[in-house]
Amino acid sequence: MEFRQLEYFIAVAEERSFTRAAERQFVAQPAVSAQISRLERRVGQPLFERSTREVRLTPAGAALLPHARAALAAVAAGQGAIDDVANLVRGSVAVGTVTLHPVDLARVLADFHADFPAVEVTLSAANSDVLLDRLITGRLDVAIVSIGVDEHPPGLDVTPITDESLWAVVSMDHPLSRRNVLSLSRLCEHPVISLPRGSGLRTRLDAAAAAAGLHPRVAFEATNPAELADLARHGLGVAIVPESMARNSAALHPLRLDPQLRGRLVWAWRHDMTSPAARRFGERAVAAGGAR
Repeated sequence: MEFRQLEYFIAVAEERSFTRAAERQFVAQPAVSAQISRLERRVGQPLFERSTREVRLTPAGAALLPHARAALAAVAAGQGAIDDVANLVRGSVAVGTVTLHPVDLARVLADFHADFPAVEVTLSAANSDVLLDRLITGRLDVAIVSIGVDEHPPGLDVTPITDESLWAVVSMDHPLSRRNVLSLSRLCEHPVISLPRGSGLRTRLDAAAAAAGLHPRVAFEATNPAELADLARHGLGVAIVPESMARNSAALHPLRLDPQLRGRLVWAWRHDMTSPAARRFGERAVAAGGAR
């Protein structure tokens, strides 16, 4: 088996698409198909069930996948050991982030690049559920994600950036603007403005509502808390935002939620991170904390 074949095999398995796998590997789709075909001939079994909708692993493919990941991890660890001996940091680091956070990420990236110009750094943004999945499956090395205060994602280490409550905000002429505290049951009587499913904020809200047997009516979704506040400012509903934003948003009335909802922004990375470049970046990220 060739290193490149295993890389393409893992990419197709994770993306469930030859096209997306090719884009991820920055090669043409026929190149991925050809290498997978060679790998299938080498092992004597089909590794994927191909259809017009998506690609699925066969039992043989599912059996090979953990060994393929282990093989690539071993190669990366070997290269890392050599780099450590040579006191050389090179390779690549894949960084992910939610759309709103207090970290001066541009400065972290710029400083890291200045010290380690041989390391290729890529940056992507998504919601927390997607980022956590990419960390666990090895598609990301380090990420800024939102998790619950008591949440400990399996296989990951985290260090806090922020830890704060979630509040509600409404326009100054909203019927709820005469209140200072808002119960979840009363919240459910009004249109709710929230981040989409998969975001940390939305997960906290949905979990609390489900525990109370409630069903908030989410009338509007936006990609970051600032957009939520703008929608509330125009009288479109009750927006759920971090406490710091609720207390400092012009032309909006803040309401403390009862029961209290809390969430954390954290830096997260895998327990088994072996890449020297990723380790160095993680150290820089943690040292940067949440300061701008």
